Amino acid sequence: MVRKKECFMAKELSVSDVARLIDDPSATNRVNAAEKVADRYERATLSDTERQIAEDIFRVMVKDAEERVRAALVSHLKHAPELSADVALALARDASDAVAIPMLEVSEALSDDDLIDIVQTQGSRRQSAVAGRPAVSEAVADVLVDHGDEDVVATLVGNEGADVTEGMMHKVVDKFGDCESVQTPLVMRSTLPITVSERLVAKVSDKLIDHLVSCHDLPNTLADDLVLQIRERATLGLLSAESDEYDVGALVAALARNGRLTPSILLHAVCVGDLNFFEAALAQIAGISVLNARALIHDKGSLGLRSLYEKCELPNSLFEAFRIALRVLIETEKERIDGDPSAITKRMLERVLTHFEDTVDEQSPEDVDFLLSRLERVAAAA
Repeated sequence: MVRKKECFMAKELSVSDVARLIDDPSATNRVNAAEKVADRYERATLSDTERQIAEDIFRVMVKDAEERVRAALVSHLKHAPELSADVALALARDASDAVAIPMLEVSEALSDDDLIDIVQTQGSRRQSAVAGRPAVSEAVADVLVDHGDEDVVATLVGNEGADVTEGMMHKVVDKFGDCESVQTPLVMRSTLPITVSERLVAKVSDKLIDHLVSCHDLPNTLADDLVLQIRERATLGLLSAESDEYDVGALVAALARNGRLTPSILLHAVCVGDLNFFEAALAQIAGISVLNARALIHDKGSLGLRSLYEKCELPNSLFEAFRIALRVLIETEKERIDGDPSAITKRMLERVLTHFEDTVDEQSPEDVDFLLSRLERVAAAA
């Protein structure tokens, strides 16, 4: 029974049948023939000999003048990973997007070299098809970043199956960091290096200040204060309670490279209780280890903190603010106070602001952000 089936299939795919199919003037018949042969091929029900005959048929049909014939092939062959490379590439390079794009989107018969060549020589629609494949290798992704336009790169960074390295992400930020269509999918990736996150925060904040000044007629100084507060809160928010020393160190190093380890963000960090960030930041500025910085900051006397503070060349006028905030933070940790973090921060800020004779009275907003903004203005003026 099996022998009869194989003979019947071999007879169907004979050379004479191939000639009859190609010479038939009816496009509809050629489409039906293409679908029939490609379907059998896709289902992997052919013997080795039959597969060779089928691929010979495909080599003729990929040159068919009728787009419907070529599209019929692709509807089945795009799911055939063992398809001969020359047939797969011919379909992927077809003059019609209706034929080429489905092949580029999913065919596993296309090699990385094939895809790279297509990205380097074809237009945006085909590049986007490659960028959206279920799996995009690091090599292909890198070429897409170099050659793709905004839409292509947005598709790539939004594809969780794409191997987009940290270095590529920095290139994306360099080229398209101001493009919301790229920012959004990049931010939404399941994993994002903290150095890239920090740069995106800066990009979004710069865009926000333009919007505030131009659309709401805010004075520049007020807009600057607001954006500084948003930027620093967002930057520190990149770290979670689970962030390890590597993450903290990476963020601090990135901020230092971009000139953003300012007195304001350091004071903000202490006032919201982020001691790990503060320790790593002072270590970075002073050029010493975090362990040494930690020992100096927690020195029971005033010499350790003062010496480190002066080595970092931070404003002398803010030293007392840092000292008071650190004292409250360390006391809170020692006393194991597990109250509302916002309440603890408010208590800390009130004590710091009192030092600057800017005590919070009953009519001041009971809001930590408000207190922070007032303290940040003090830091900015220092």
